[in-house]
Amino acid sequence: MGVATTTVHAVNGLTARWAGVSEDGTAFSAAGVWPLLAHLADAAEGAARVELAEALGLPAGQARDAASELLAAMNAMRGLDTALGLWTKRTLELREEWEAGLPADAQGVLTGDPVADHQALDAWAVKRTGGLIDRMPVTLAEDTEMVLASALTMRTQWLSPFQEVDLETAYEPWAAKPRLGLRRSSAVLDRVGVADTPGGYVTELKVLGNNALDVHLLLGEEDMKPVQVLEAGVDILAGRCAVVPGPRLPFGNVGPGLLVEKVRRTRPVPPSLDVTTVAYHMSASHDLLALHRLFGLTTAQDTSRGHFPGVSDFPLAIGSAKQNIMAKFGARGFEAAAVTAFSAVAGGVPDVRYVTTRIRAAFDRPFAFLALHRHTRLVLTAGWVTDPLPFPEDD
Repeated sequence: MGVATTTVHAVNGLTARWAGVSEDGTAFSAAGVWPLLAHLADAAEGAARVELAEALGLPAGQARDAASELLAAMNAMRGLDTALGLWTKRTLELREEWEAGLPADAQGVLTGDPVADHQALDAWAVKRTGGLIDRMPVTLAEDTEMVLASALTMRTQWLSPFQEVDLETAYEPWAAKPRLGLRRSSAVLDRVGVADTPGGYVTELKVLGNNALDVHLLLGEEDMKPVQVLEAGVDILAGRCAVVPGPRLPFGNVGPGLLVEKVRRTRPVPPSLDVTTVAYHMSASHDLLALHRLFGLTTAQDTSRGHFPGVSDFPLAIGSAKQNIMAKFGARGFEAAAVTAFSAVAGGVPDVRYVTTRIRAAFDRPFAFLALHRHTRLVLTAGWVTDPLPFPEDD
């Protein structure tokens, strides 16, 4: 099952807007938030409905069907698991039409015992993310009537693994202690390219997974802000910024961290793309109500009245909205969840009559990443890398 282009653009648009208010060194998943906002928008009225529709980028009347289509499409993607969960007090009577729009196995019960309820919610988060997230990001109170949650887990293995190395970099914060670098070489030059974006030039590297789940690394000019680089990545996916691919790049320093040069070889060899980047493992927690305007939750959190008559006759408002996320990028693959040397001596004077092209791409200072589905270009997680993993010490 596919997902509508309008929905992909809506989710990626929320990704770009979230990037605009994100701090350094974080990860987030708009794809994990969007279906929940859509189900709420479908049931909302008044100003809350208008604000949620604006955050979604779709009319509220289309939101629930789009969310169901999106979840079904993501569940059909290899390497990606999603789930929707709903827990209510026994005394909360839901409207049949809204309840019917949720998965049949999504519903649970809130007992009113905060400790027991949190244990049950945490167990759901652990189960649905394969242990990558161990706690449900929700605040339970005596007046909590309902919890609506989503889980998203992404795993992929690189088509071409990296070799782990000690990172060499001139970027002082990273050079202060040994960092776990990743290096590989290939003859496929079009995995890298340079885009001229509104904020400056951005180098894009596509790291392909074996199940059509990929990670795009994005390195901007040194004075570019994280939001500019992340927004540029979304614009590149949408075709709003043209990318000059590796085979068409001229010689010289052609983009951030990117050098194209002629090199002499002792035998005929194809052109090469040599990549250096870093391994990282990051976790983050987000309070969505702190960004209530971004997510269309300004009016919906007003507890003086109800805002979701499509859910229940009982007046409901938003009490908390949070996200926990992790992302791990390593030599062999990437995983994310929201609820990742030889030396040679000369054997004589070499005959260097052959000339070939070598592209060197170095992501050796802070950069952005977008983890996405290759065919739909749906962004699943995104982030900004500021603290790579340390190089492991010898035992």
